[in-house]
Amino acid sequence: MKTVFAVAVTDVRYTSDWKDYELIDSSNGDRLERWGDFILVRPDPQVIWKTPKNNPSWKKANAYYIRSKTGGGHWEFKSSLPDRWQIKYKDLTFNVKNMGFKHTGIFPEQAVNWDYTRELIRKADRPVKVLNLFAYTGGATIACLKEGASVVHVDASKGMVAWAKENAAASGVADRSVRWIVDDCVKFIQREIRRGNKYDIIIMDPPSYGRGPGGEVWKLEDEIYNFVELCSQLLYEDSIMMLINSYTTGLSPSVMEYILGTTVKTKFGGKVSSSEIGLPVTNTKMVLPCGASAIWEKTE
Repeated sequence: MKTVFAVAVTDVRYTSDWKDYELIDSSNGDRLERWGDFILVRPDPQVIWKTPKNNPSWKKANAYYIRSKTGGGHWEFKSSLPDRWQIKYKDLTFNVKNMGFKHTGIFPEQAVNWDYTRELIRKADRPVKVLNLFAYTGGATIACLKEGASVVHVDASKGMVAWAKENAAASGVADRSVRWIVDDCVKFIQREIRRGNKYDIIIMDPPSYGRGPGGEVWKLEDEIYNFVELCSQLLYEDSIMMLINSYTTGLSPSVMEYILGTTVKTKFGGKVSSSEIGLPVTNTKMVLPCGASAIWEKTE
């Protein structure tokens, strides 16, 4: 008797529409990336394969982020780089720079979520209020503003909110309906509930670990269920979407989908889905998984 094995196919959502960003190759713990006119090599713990680094750009990169065995690391510059430069995604413009701990200020894999959110706003054919939590440098905020939505942008870092404002100005949406809030997201949500405010779309990208303004410890796996349940109190009966994004290794897409299913879907109906999000790799024609997203969406 023949044995039949079921093969699971992982769903990875990505966009091929980037022109100013390219993931050229990945190998042995590193990404080889083009950011506009500049080539960077940055570490990625998911890149555990050791494929040959044959692409000549590996040796021609402008800067390499070198990891330290004790944590953190530093940039090594092989040629001059500007303090900051701009890249575009469709009609969005972002200021990027070499930051500490390997970052540049933009997570390009998030473009697939920006596109999805913009499409839902267009389809709504009515005024849409968006709440963007842990909003960083404002990629999702700017995408929503481009579609005419009003946005409340919340992040605990004053510097990140200032950077988001600069990105909004670069994208030509600084004069749109947006509130820039520097605050602890949990405390802000609690105040919004007391004020009776509601939103059509809630987007969140919570950190894996952090500390609140009073020294409170935030560990995502311990806090995410209660936080989503809290946020669900800010939705209308006919709200459009709640999107959770995570880079926490121990928090799978299906776990986040289950959380949305037992909180938001239970209250408002609709559907839930989840997936990895990723970036296409030019050299291999494969897709590098970069994070996870789960979406609750109100259906007709």
